[in-house]
This record gives sequence, structure tokens and C-alpha cells, in this order.
Amino acid sequence: MEQNEVIENKRFGEERALYDAQNLLIKNCLFVGKENGESALKEANHVVVENCYFDLKYPFWHDEDVKILSSTMTPNCRAALWYSKNIEIENSNVFGIKALRECENILIKRSNIYSVEFGWKSNNIKGDTLIITGDYAFFMGKNIDLSNTRYEGKYSFQYIEDLNIKDSIFDTKDAFWHSKNIVVRNSYIKGEYLGWYSENLTLINCVIEGTQPLCYCKNLKLIDCELKNCDLAFEYSEVNASIKGHFKSIKNPTSGKIDAEFVEEIILKESKFPLNCDINIKNKNYKVIK
Repeated sequence: MEQNEVIENKRFGEERALYDAQNLLIKNCLFVGKENGESALKEANHVVVENCYFDLKYPFWHDEDVKILSSTMTPNCRAALWYSKNIEIENSNVFGIKALRECENILIKRSNIYSVEFGWKSNNIKGDTLIITGDYAFFMGKNIDLSNTRYEGKYSFQYIEDLNIKDSIFDTKDAFWHSKNIVVRNSYIKGEYLGWYSENLTLINCVIEGTQPLCYCKNLKLIDCELKNCDLAFEYSEVNASIKGHFKSIKNPTSGKIDAEFVEEIILKESKFPLNCDINIKNKNYKVIK
């Protein structure tokens, strides 16, 4: 990305301070002030922002080909990136509510995100080495790849399509509800009611912790996973699973096959659907409730 002009060590507080900026390198600048100006870089194109501080609303709307490097967007920096594409964020802090929405082609690396409703309705996001805090992340997103990510917050990845996650840790609730085409590898997922109503959810070498996981799923696959402290798993799910270790209970899976090392209870009662799942438990000291 080539820049024809450098703006350095300036303060911008007015409305649309750098509206329609083109081919700029913006370094060591502050977007602050009692003017409380919004939309500082609206409609920008081919811009690099380096070591800048944003404390005003809506800085990056309708932008294209923008790099944000070693910069901070404070909690006052509401709705920072909307309707933008071809955006790269690296070594930055993104702290404002609704920070990314209806964007496409986003690369985020080595950054800290604290944002409720992050990543809504966005397409083609790649994230690596991230810390994300906030509820409802990535709602209705598509084509997302995350690695080395730590996430904390409720209701993540709902109504999402085509998601790949690896080497990550998630403390969440109601994750992957109504999701389609999800693959999670080598990750730890803690939370209640994981993956309900999902389709084509595959978990490989993962640790899953929490009550009532993976119910009402279509084409659910678990490969060498551990269900830690899980109970009432797989109710009304089409499931093929190989499960390591000990967990509490299976309830009313409808079809497929479950191979597990140790489970305390298998509950096969009060089902409104036929139960045709083949369940094989290595340790035979389990209780069947019918």
C-alpha cells in the first residue's frame, strides 16, 4: 500500500476530520477533543494508521484498504468499523461497543478486543492471537478463521456459517446456536448449552465443559473429545462421537453412534422421537434410565 502524504503528531477533534482521506500514512495522532467530532476517517481509501489514539465515535465507516497498526480505540470509540472492507488490524486495542459490523475481508492479529456485539454480519474474517471479551460476538458472520484466540462472553457465534477455530480457549454460553459448517480443533470450550440447533458442527480433540451440550444438532461429529462435567448431552441430536474420559450423562440421542470411555448415566426416556443411536461405553458400570 503506497501513501503519498504523511500526517504526524496531530490532534483531530472535529466532525469528519479526515473525510475521504486517500493514500495517507497517519502516525502518532490523537482523535480526541471537546468538539466530540464523529466519523473522522469516513470514506477513506488506501490509508495506514500507526500508533494513533481514537476516543471519538464512528472513525472508520465505508472505508476500503485500511491498515490499523499499534493503535487504540477506547470504550468511547463506539461502532468503530462499519460497512468497510479490506481492513488489517495488528497490535491494537479495540474497546468500543459494536466495533465491527457488516464488514468484509478483515485480518486481525495480536490484538485485544473488548466489545459487545463484535463482528456482526461480517464476512471473511481471519484472526490470530486475539483476546476477545464481550457478548454476542460474530453474530450472523460468515467465512471466519480464528486461531490462538481467548474468548470470554455469552452468546457467541450464533447463526454463523463456515467457521474454523483452532488452538483456542472459549468461556462462553449458548455458543454456535443455529450455526452451520463449523470445525473446531484442539480447543477448550466452557459454557452451558453448547451448539444447540447446529448443523455440520465438528469438534476435533477438544475439551468441552458445561451442562446440556450439543442438543438438537444435525450431523454432529466429535473426534477424540473430552466432555468434562457434562450432563444431559446430545438430546435429539444426530451424532457420531468418540469421547475420552469421564462425563455425567447422555440423554436421548436420536441417531448415529457414540463411543465413550466412561459415562455415569444413559437416559432413554420421555422422548418424542425414535431413539436409534448406537451407544458403546467401554466401562460397563453405568446406569440406564428408561
